[in-house]
Amino acid sequence: MDTEKIAVCSRILIAFTLLSPLAAAQAPAPDGGALYTQNCALCHEHAVARAAPRSVLGALTVQSIQRTLDEGSMKFQAAALSAPQREAIAHYLSSVMVQEPNPDSGRCPASGRYAVSFDGPHWNGWGADLEQHRFQPAAQARLSAGQVPKLKLKWAFGFAGAQTANAQPAVVNGRLFVGGANNKVYALDAASGCIHWAFDTEAAVRTAISAGAFHGTSAIFFGDQRATVYALNADSGALLWKAKVDPHPVAMITGAPALADEVVYVPVASLEDAYGADPKYGCCTFRGSVSAFSATTGALLWKSSTVAQPLTQTSKNAQGVQLWGPAGAGVWSAPTIDRKLHRLYVTTSNATSDPAASTSDAIVAFDLKDGKLLWSYQATANDGYNLACDLPAPYSTNCPSGKGPDFDFASSAALIDLGHGHRALVAGQKSGLVHAIDPDAGGRALWQTRVGQGGRLGGVQWGPATDGKLIYVALSDAQVGVVAPGTAGAQGALGANFLFNPKIGGGLFALDARTGAVRWSTPHPGCQDRPGCSPAQSAAVTATPGVVFSGGVDGHLRAYASDSGRIIWDVDTWQAYTTVNGVAAHGGSINGPGAVVVDGVLYVSSGYVHIGTTPGNVLLAYSVEGR
Repeated sequence: MDTEKIAVCSRILIAFTLLSPLAAAQAPAPDGGALYTQNCALCHEHAVARAAPRSVLGALTVQSIQRTLDEGSMKFQAAALSAPQREAIAHYLSSVMVQEPNPDSGRCPASGRYAVSFDGPHWNGWGADLEQHRFQPAAQARLSAGQVPKLKLKWAFGFAGAQTANAQPAVVNGRLFVGGANNKVYALDAASGCIHWAFDTEAAVRTAISAGAFHGTSAIFFGDQRATVYALNADSGALLWKAKVDPHPVAMITGAPALADEVVYVPVASLEDAYGADPKYGCCTFRGSVSAFSATTGALLWKSSTVAQPLTQTSKNAQGVQLWGPAGAGVWSAPTIDRKLHRLYVTTSNATSDPAASTSDAIVAFDLKDGKLLWSYQATANDGYNLACDLPAPYSTNCPSGKGPDFDFASSAALIDLGHGHRALVAGQKSGLVHAIDPDAGGRALWQTRVGQGGRLGGVQWGPATDGKLIYVALSDAQVGVVAPGTAGAQGALGANFLFNPKIGGGLFALDARTGAVRWSTPHPGCQDRPGCSPAQSAAVTATPGVVFSGGVDGHLRAYASDSGRIIWDVDTWQAYTTVNGVAAHGGSINGPGAVVVDGVLYVSSGYVHIGTTPGNVLLAYSVEGR
């Protein structure tokens, strides 16, 4: 999806491998500035839509940059660089060093044995239910529309050593489980934010977490950005099992695993969109998939690709490098479970090479039992795109013939009961369209509604929420552009010659679930005088009875009256915080995960370093004072 593909060039510290191994070996004294200019400036200094500008990279810590280059998502791309060269780039980009916190800071006092239980208020997984509604009923939320304007900060938790907060928490039986970009998963006390335990993962974790109890064991499930799925003991944090879901070197898991009937369904996406920008890279070989694992043993039950056609050699690029296809159609979001028909639905990304598969930019149905691909509904045909399409020659040689438009899905499909025997699958797309199809009729189209213009950073990003009657859709439509050096504002939050357009994007819409008609819409209130601001509302939407929550790139989380769209609460998270675990923390842009509301408390992650947005490393909890 856009924001994670965006993340490739945003978290990116070397946009692609332009430096040859020979050149790396001949560098006697690494010059970080020269290496950056030689390897990164083409992307980061010229408003490439997916690339963070230089100033955002400079806001990261040295440790964060070096970890990304040494062992993180950029390890494959930085392979041609020596360890001293990677260190030099990290120090050139940033002078920010952080002290590791006391490991005992913020620890909870000893407590009794914990068990997963859904008898009380909870939010589990991505959408709070397997139909991915992102709607929290009153009995679970325990936060009325009248109480929302009284919300105040209850506690803040800092992710040590991280510069992005892009994982959504799960809250079950008084515990909060959340992943971090610092290669950790935490179990916190939901009421106070203290730490029960922390588990070290192989790579950063940005998936939401799904919890369950089986045969006397309570467990949580999540994936990391090296495509490994984990099962941990929810009480102690001990590893129960883990499995490599996809061996491709750039495969990753961003969508939350869906847990149903002791089976864990795991979606896989990749960073290969960015690798296509290297003319020496044989683009492209990754294909999206869904795998089913036994929740109790970790045994693989089945694995199905989103692309049915075999991967074959196609043509050679201008450098004489062999190209492959069809490829792409990764799954960025959590699967949707249909218990009535015993099916699983996923939405897919664009193709990354020619020919574009008919299952790219699509909603795809699989059989729950054996993973057989049953049908697909394609929203945009022939959408072949990778980062090469945004670059000049010779770096554009791997761009597919269609050159985009890059209108993939990141939004999970919400399965909605319309009444009278009718149902709909609804998903938002980067094209700016919201689609409704009939899952009981092989994906037949029901309606389409346009809420925005769409684009590389546009349309609907991480997804709507629904109460079954209305569908609440947030619009991104972020737009970046180049301004001349020395122009007023050119040195804003996004750095020289690279700015968001502060007047384009954003807004919240309420659509009729049966017809797609727009019942109301509320524009973004505007960026005011905040430098580098975008009005884009890219984060997933969350709804409770009477209230809709939508976070923005501007760092604000806003609550809207669900019957009118009137803004009833607005908090700016873009600030420094004193945290319960003693970690220096700051909020920033809200993107990716949405708010989680459980037992009178609202939880939200703040700080999203991708697409030139503002870094941060904090999880915030809000409640009505005294609760």
